[in-house]
Amino acid sequence: MPGRPGIVVTGASGRMGRAVLGLLAADPRAHVAAALERPGHPWIGRDVGEAMGGAPLGITVTDDPIEAFARAQGVIDFTAPEASVGFADLAAQARAVHVIGTTGFGEAHLARIRAAARHAVIVRAGNMSLGVNLLVALAGRVAQALGEDWDVEIVEAHHRMKADAPSGTALMLGEAVARGRGQRLDEAAERGRDGMTGPRVQGRIGFAAIRGGDIVGEHDVIFCGEGERVVLRHVATDRAIFARGAIRAVLWGQDRSPGEYTMADVLGIG
Repeated sequence: MPGRPGIVVTGASGRMGRAVLGLLAADPRAHVAAALERPGHPWIGRDVGEAMGGAPLGITVTDDPIEAFARAQGVIDFTAPEASVGFADLAAQARAVHVIGTTGFGEAHLARIRAAARHAVIVRAGNMSLGVNLLVALAGRVAQALGEDWDVEIVEAHHRMKADAPSGTALMLGEAVARGRGQRLDEAAERGRDGMTGPRVQGRIGFAAIRGGDIVGEHDVIFCGEGERVVLRHVATDRAIFARGAIRAVLWGQDRSPGEYTMADVLGIG
């Protein structure tokens, strides 16, 4: 991989934007090409290091993605669905690797991302951590081995500010379980229960979401059989795990052919 690729960090003021910038600024393999925020944000025009309460980094926060992407080799993006699909279009034009950690996409958003991936590398995952992606692989294997006789419940917990539910990671886990059992998640998912719901329908994949405090992320996949349970669990205690994964992904993508990839591809466990 020639040189040190320049990376644009979108949503610079957000939880993940700050985490990525902090790690990327100290990473010898790459450099921060630009820090991006929405128009009108109070950070615009300020040095991003000072805006985060630290030493200057020599990078002025901008609201111009076209100019920023034109001089970058990668984009790390933890924002919102509408913003991310716009960034996907621009990253594809710039042939920059686009790492997307945003969740909550609808089918129309995903169609635009697939179109952009025809021209550039996109790595998209509901969770960038090594541990979670191993959990996803394990959940699929266990589901395949146990079959539909075992009930499956996916329980996730996040901080009070998270806007979407179930989490992108919970949906990744649900997709893995459904694939392992030869199902379609959109047909098997049980998103919520309230009132007189009746007995549990065999073969359904249940989801429950907890929101509160500053929980970084917790995910349990519970397989319930007669007289026994198997519980697969991942607990995140530091957002740096997601930032490290995103940086690993943007570097991995530098010498790849255009296409849409996952963290399983990045980690070689796909």
